Amino acid sequence: MLKLKSRLNMAAQMVRKGSRLADIGTDHAYLPAALILDGTVPCAIAADLRKGPLENAEATVKNYGIAEKVQLRLSDGLKCVNSSEVDDIVIAGMGGILISEILEVAPWVKNENIQLILQPQSHDETLRKWLWDNGFDIIKEDACFEDGKTYICMAAVYTGRKTEHSEAEILLGGFSERNDEASVSFCEKKLHRTEVRLEALRKSDPENEEIKTLEKILNEVK
Repeated sequence: MLKLKSRLNMAAQMVRKGSRLADIGTDHAYLPAALILDGTVPCAIAADLRKGPLENAEATVKNYGIAEKVQLRLSDGLKCVNSSEVDDIVIAGMGGILISEILEVAPWVKNENIQLILQPQSHDETLRKWLWDNGFDIIKEDACFEDGKTYICMAAVYTGRKTEHSEAEILLGGFSERNDEASVSFCEKKLHRTEVRLEALRKSDPENEEIKTLEKILNEVK
């Protein structure tokens, strides 16, 4: 068996049993390897933009004797994958802007049978807004600690319904309604950065329209 650290394990917990998995930006392919070894998924595509990580992935699947169940692909985002061969797609370890761009150029992910499992390292609000603007529902969000840092993960499915949300909801997602330690830590850090940004704008550019947005977010949360 392969034991995942907290960040990847959080994503693994959202993968549906029996699904065909694509892990984009797989690096060492620990996530697909662990899910195959514990019987969650029967097979996986492990894709990465660079040859080095794919070589690491190849070593992992050979070491665990699962090479025949994992397809290794050199790929820029989802360009090597199509809707007929995957059910769950994991994109982890990237910024929310990059994840949004990867999804934007793969319109086939707008499929009600496909679940996206996304773990933005930054700009999660950008990704959240992109999902809602493009007809996705965020069905689950979770947070965890690893090596002193807070990480989040979200699962989304396509419904075709574009939904509007407040600026606070875009910034914090569903974490403002959770009271576990990791979620509280996530919200506190996001709100602190918002307050710092607001004070900086008030001093340097008091006529900036962003001030009203930031004030609205903080008032809504309070």
